Amino acid sequence: MTYSVKDKIVFITGASSGIGAACARAFAAAGARLLLCARRLDRLQAMAGELNVPCHCFALDVRDQAAVETAIAGLPEEWQAIDILVNNAGLSRGLTKLHEYDLQDVNEMVDTNIKGLVYVTRAVAPGMVARQRGHIINIGSIAGHAVYPNGAVYCATKAAVKSITEGLKMDLNGTPVRVTSVDPGLVETEFSIVRFHGDAERAKKVYEGLRPLSGEDVADVVLYCATRPPHVNINDVVLMPVAQASATLVHRQPLPGIE
Repeated sequence: MTYSVKDKIVFITGASSGIGAACARAFAAAGARLLLCARRLDRLQAMAGELNVPCHCFALDVRDQAAVETAIAGLPEEWQAIDILVNNAGLSRGLTKLHEYDLQDVNEMVDTNIKGLVYVTRAVAPGMVARQRGHIINIGSIAGHAVYPNGAVYCATKAAVKSITEGLKMDLNGTPVRVTSVDPGLVETEFSIVRFHGDAERAKKVYEGLRPLSGEDVADVVLYCATRPPHVNINDVVLMPVAQASATLVHRQPLPGIE
């Protein structure tokens, strides 16, 4: 037995690209109704036009607490009973020694990856508890399990996501609401372009010599977690390319059977 997401309301933050957009397509293929937000509304609307399911799109910067609260409270009635929340909005800025970091980059990571996730969860979770159903899926990272050089702040934010997810599972114990963290390694999306402030050449080098995960690979795992039987909770999934063995150990030569 599995849990069908057909006609369920799935709310995905940061859905305009990368893992978020891949999750939207995966849940659409499974027949879900999609509630999509991101800062780039034009991208959301273009994607929604290609999906064959009901979609409600709105612009939202999850760093803005008041905007998050207003947006969730003001959803049209038919979109209020959120069944699945995918907290995907997140980013990295810079790859720099902590004592040399641009504090604007630090604030953007902390405000998006930690505070934004908490704001959205705080706005959505009470409704799930009241309705006695729901699933919160946080997109973490291998960086939340192991720190790497020049990544102290980003790794700290993803370690916070790991702790928040574990604590939320405890706080929701005694309710049917499920909580999951999906923590990928190297995924080729716009992640590195954003990290390096638009330097596409530098970003490309991150994935050279190996086949990284795709957004679709991660979305496939997210959908798997969401479709387990209602009594089954997948607490945490760590996934990496075969060529990656840890946060820092990556084999950058061709591997047999992997193109």
